[in-house]
Amino acid sequence: MKDKVINLIAETLDVDKKKINEKTNLVKDLEVESLDLVDLVGAFEEEFGVEIADKDIKNLQTVGDIIKYAEEHEA
Repeated sequence: MKDKVINLIAETLDVDKKKINEKTNLVKDLEVESLDLVDLVGAFEEEFGVEIADKDIKNLQTVGDIIKYAEEHEA
């Protein structure tokens, strides 16, 4: 799951996956902006067959948060 999430983030945000680990903060480390976040959420919803509620998005601050969310909600 970890590699799948990291690859998806790297591909969606056009970032070197070597710069991404579980502690990577989307905003602070990858400089993700609102539009990037919308693209990322859409990619995750499509890849993992889940719908991420708006209220949950604010809790997804690190790559580790995303991995945990994906594992808990994967279809």
